[in-house]
Amino acid sequence: MGELIVVGVGELALCNAQDAQLVTYGLGSCLAVAIHDAKVRVGGVLHLMLPDSRLDPSRALQRPAMFADTGLPRLFREAYALGARKGRLRVVVVGGSNVMDSYGSFNIGARNYAAVRRLFWRNNILIDAEDVGGTVNRTLGLEVGSGRVWIKTNSSESKEM
Repeated sequence: MGELIVVGVGELALCNAQDAQLVTYGLGSCLAVAIHDAKVRVGGVLHLMLPDSRLDPSRALQRPAMFADTGLPRLFREAYALGARKGRLRVVVVGGSNVMDSYGSFNIGARNYAAVRRLFWRNNILIDAEDVGGTVNRTLGLEVGSGRVWIKTNSSESKEM
């Protein structure tokens, strides 16, 4: 495997380098959305923290990838700019767990997931695979050339999505 591109919390990355791999670590209540267009071999990963940019509009302007409602449109727009097409995109959603909120007081993971589902529903985008909820941390990887998506949960072996 060639270049490793790490997508940090509240960041997104897109790539069309065939030997690249996009990886994001530490998905607790955060949600990762991975997209891939096999025809043009474009892949992208968004690591969002919160569901709604209205919580902090000034921060959303500075770091739109932090929020579902500003990060998702940007992820898709940048993929389209690289030649991806909506109807060809494979979409994988991972994360949204309840790691540090054992009483479910805030339900940030569930709220992130609901926001993503709502945005996808409004835009006629189907999720091809998901691994969400629970109480575990996850890591997600996307191999740009092949479109292979894998996740690793806590210290377990990785599994393909």
